[in-house]
Amino acid sequence: MFNNNYVKCEVSEGIALLTVTNPPMNPLNRAVIDGLKECFNLLEKDDSLRVVIVTGSGDKSFVAGADIKEFPDWVGDVTEEMTIKGQKLFDRIENFKVPVIAAINGYALGGGLELALSCDIRIASVNANMGLPEVTLGIIPGYGGTQRLCRTVSVGHAKKMIYTGESITAKTAFEIGLIQEVLPQNELIDRAFYMARKISCNGPIAVRGAKRAINAERNMTIQQGIDTELQIVKEVHSSSDKFEGVDAFINKRKAVFKNK
Repeated sequence: MFNNNYVKCEVSEGIALLTVTNPPMNPLNRAVIDGLKECFNLLEKDDSLRVVIVTGSGDKSFVAGADIKEFPDWVGDVTEEMTIKGQKLFDRIENFKVPVIAAINGYALGGGLELALSCDIRIASVNANMGLPEVTLGIIPGYGGTQRLCRTVSVGHAKKMIYTGESITAKTAFEIGLIQEVLPQNELIDRAFYMARKISCNGPIAVRGAKRAINAERNMTIQQGIDTELQIVKEVHSSSDKFEGVDAFINKRKAVFKNK
């Protein structure tokens, strides 16, 4: 469906596999950010889409962070331009219309971890290594890392990772709740597709609504989130898919959702 020198994407049966292809470490340079933006723009138009899987090419790195070779040019307006560009992209992914799964197949550092944090679910291979090392360069995470990490793990764990700049193993990431599963490298993508298929079998309107409601909790006060949840509940209960799902359950048959 989409393929350039830095990002490729294939869609099959409502599941998109999006791969960052900037070997060997897949750094998040300008071209990768632009490629991700263009790809998600195209995916937005696909009404049959149910889940997106994001991963990196090869078996060494998911996305190893921003391209440090570009940093000398990051002064004044360029700093603001690039930071806003990254922030908007990751906001877009976090609030994308369908669930996004990060299949972390190696290093996820700096902007790479920030990309993973913008995804709904994170699974990783045993060799994965995650961190926000920006302070070691005299800067801070700028693509939402300071905000999303402390909403994903405890504030103490987030501060420790950000203040020290130290990276952690997949095992530790699982223990602190940063990722949901750890798998052998050769099982990672198959597991991501298994999860994607489980999601895609459910009512698409309900899944999208659930994502909106969960994200409301992260971005609003509790009462605003509750109010949003109420509105979404009313929407999904009036959908044809709701009646199909209930009827299928009562009559002990498989539901056939039509996204209506």
